[in-house]
Amino acid sequence: MFSRRAIPTAFRAATRTTRPLAATAPRFLTSTQIRLLSDEMRAAIDKAVASAPVVLFMKGTPETPQCGFSRASIQILGMQGVDPEKFTAFNVLEDQDLRKGIKEYSEWPTIPQLYVEKEFIGGCDILMTMHQDGSLAKLLEEKKVVVAAPENAEPPK
Repeated sequence: MFSRRAIPTAFRAATRTTRPLAATAPRFLTSTQIRLLSDEMRAAIDKAVASAPVVLFMKGTPETPQCGFSRASIQILGMQGVDPEKFTAFNVLEDQDLRKGIKEYSEWPTIPQLYVEKEFIGGCDILMTMHQDGSLAKLLEEKKVVVAAPENAEPPK
C-alpha cells in the first residue's frame, strides 16, 4: 500500500529538548500559556511537513497502524488512490516530543493528522467527512497526488 519512511535520526535529535517545560514553568501559568513550541521543534516539524506532498502523523506505521483512527486514515488515503511516491508517514509513538509537538504545531488535539502540500487538513474525523462528501478526492486530484489511471484502462462497471 504505502512505503514506510522512518523518522530520520536528525529529526529525532532536533526534536529532543534538554528539560521538560512543565518542570521549569511557574505554577501560576495556564496550560495555554505553557504551550510553547521550541524553535528547534518547529523547524523539525516544518521539515517533516515539507518532506512529501502528503504527510500523515500517525500512531504506528502504514503497514501496522497502532490505533483505529490511524488505520482508518491509511485506509481512506488508500481508497483515494494517493500515490505512494508522494506520501510519507511519521510514527509519533517513536518520539514523545514529536507526539506532543505536532499537537501544538497544528493546534489540533488528536492524532492522526494529515497535511497536503504543507497545509493542515485535519484528523481522522475530518478525513472521514471529506471522504464521504467527495471533497477529499477533489483536493487530492487538484494537488496531483493521486496515482493517474492508465490511459487505456476501462472505467469500472
